[in-house]
Amino acid sequence: MSRYDTDGDGHGPDGANGSHGHAVEVSETPTGRHAARLTDDPFADPGRLPHEPRRTDVDAQARRRAERQVATMFGLSTLAAIGFVVAFVAIDKDAFVSLPLFGEIGAQNLAFGLFLGLSLLLIGTGVIHWSRKLMTSPEIVEERHSLRSPEPDRESAAAAVKEGAEESTLGRRPFLIGGSLVGALGAATVAPLITLRDLGPLPEKKLRHTAWAEQHQIVFEHSNLPIRAVDVPIGAMITAKPKDVEDLNELAKAVILILRLEPDQIQNARQLELGYEGIFAFSKICTHVGCPIGLYERETHHLLCPCHQSTFDVLNGARVIFGPAARSLPQLPINVDDAGFLVAEGDFDQPVGPSFWERG
Repeated sequence: MSRYDTDGDGHGPDGANGSHGHAVEVSETPTGRHAARLTDDPFADPGRLPHEPRRTDVDAQARRRAERQVATMFGLSTLAAIGFVVAFVAIDKDAFVSLPLFGEIGAQNLAFGLFLGLSLLLIGTGVIHWSRKLMTSPEIVEERHSLRSPEPDRESAAAAVKEGAEESTLGRRPFLIGGSLVGALGAATVAPLITLRDLGPLPEKKLRHTAWAEQHQIVFEHSNLPIRAVDVPIGAMITAKPKDVEDLNELAKAVILILRLEPDQIQNARQLELGYEGIFAFSKICTHVGCPIGLYERETHHLLCPCHQSTFDVLNGARVIFGPAARSLPQLPINVDDAGFLVAEGDFDQPVGPSFWERG
């Protein structure tokens, strides 16, 4: 084994700066090659610099000024959130403004972005300023360790959180910073809720009733011809609608499927009560998301929704037997008039289409 010195750049004894070199030992390995290793640490631990207190740590006036700055940011954030609400109410949604490089932009959307962005920016800036200027700033050295902390460290975590809460200075002037922060966060959270108003008015009772009424005649969907009960064959599926209803919104809720089955196959007493001699009328609108049902398996007596494959058993009150639909298809009570044509005996036995909050 041999030993020689290097300069700071790793050169040999002839380096330009041998006085700052490191001792290197060279040994020969069993394969005949040479291996070198440093015998001293080339990167000495410089140690920790002395802690320098911040101005707010030693100057009470600077500390109070920083507290006012933080509270001001939180207060301005609250005002920006209020501006968001004012923009929603005061700015016409059809108004536009022209900006260089961007062209025409909706004035309301632009105001939304500016006010809400400013509100969140001021909250973030205030929190950063609070932590840098007012919270305690001890210098901490943490040695590397395994991913799971030792049990004593884990047990002290709760105590550290509690201590951090005490050192956050909220206890000194709780309303100035804490109150303004709560106000800013609350305003920034509540302000966007005003946009829920654009969802429109509540449906109230509009979704509970359709155009069907007692003795309202049932007609074919496309020809508008009345349907005679004796002309409906067993196993057939007919799409029908109420006579003389032209409003598309009303038709969308009132369209029905007419099916004729063997009465002795029906497993649901309520279904038999609402039908007429094996003829039954069900809503065509799927109770999942409102897709029109258009597939009928004659052998299994199943109605299928083509959108998400919800399957309804028409031998048992159109009960859901597969798929995401949550409830049976509404059934329309039917009968015949004096001429033998199918008529409704009232509205559906439950609201049609997808479920909604106010349905109960």
